[in-house]
Amino acid sequence: MSHAQLQHALDRAVAGGGPGVLAELEIDGALTWQGTAGVADLASRRARRLDEHFRIGSFTKAFAGTTVLLVAAEGGLGLDDTVARWLPGVVEENLGGDGTRITIRQLLNHTSGLPDAFPGQAPPAPEEPGKRFVYSKVNYTLAGMIVERATGVPIAGEIERRVARPLGLAGTYLPGGDNTLREPHARHYSKADELGRPAEVHDVTGADLSWAGAAGGMVSTAADLRRFLGELLRGRLLPPEQQAEMFTTVPTDGAGWVPDTAYGLGVYCQRLPCGVTLWGGGGYIQGSMTYAMGDRDGGRILVSNLNGDWNDFLATFTDLYEAQFGGSGVRDPGAAGLS
Repeated sequence: MSHAQLQHALDRAVAGGGPGVLAELEIDGALTWQGTAGVADLASRRARRLDEHFRIGSFTKAFAGTTVLLVAAEGGLGLDDTVARWLPGVVEENLGGDGTRITIRQLLNHTSGLPDAFPGQAPPAPEEPGKRFVYSKVNYTLAGMIVERATGVPIAGEIERRVARPLGLAGTYLPGGDNTLREPHARHYSKADELGRPAEVHDVTGADLSWAGAAGGMVSTAADLRRFLGELLRGRLLPPEQQAEMFTTVPTDGAGWVPDTAYGLGVYCQRLPCGVTLWGGGGYIQGSMTYAMGDRDGGRILVSNLNGDWNDFLATFTDLYEAQFGGSGVRDPGAAGLS
């Protein structure tokens, strides 16, 4: 696959509204291509840098899920433990559900039945636990709280101690109360207000996104995401039992979520239009959109970030990933329940 095709995909992404995009490709553990297009700052027009920090949104769930599984591997909790065991009354008092009927595994694969919710919005009524996939940030907020209860350490500290530090991910962190982006970083721009309503393009680099927490609050870099996903896919982060759990998926059909996907415990697989199935995840948060996907064995990994949130999320990244993986991998239409 020509690297020029990847660069063309980046150029098309910003031609459709930008403001800026970066991407890195790794093959067999080695960085083989990097590219940028557009700008990091709409005012100064400075170009994007490949070493920038950016908000990774829901790809945070891959880090949080890994952390939960590492705690489970040590016997600190069990995936079949109920939420009520660790957080008695929390689901009942705040969400109207029954924490005695929801397991940690169901939180991680979004089959808890608990609804999604944004700050300032009243959530709908919960569904029956275990019935179907319902993507919800609430699930990972609760999972992070359980890790904190089980270990006595804030979830940010556990992610740092168990994942970021051992892998040398110096640019990866869950911000504290100051919610800052480390330098260097692009400005983050949005066409939505804090409640998700349409707005004019505005700078949200310093927005308080602490509510996202273990569900979507992390910051990282392209190089760090490549390393993390590569180690995860190659089975070097989790013991075999927990690795198998992470990559056991449930179907997402009918949930109004990302098409042609199946969800594991913080990661998901997605079948591209060309028929190739990739593993990893994406992240959308105010001002930033991120995708990090690779072959199941970690042989090829492509990471990309847009510092704006108004492009067609799926079309933009599908274009890029088809440019790399389309026709160049094994077609796998039946993978992980994707039939």
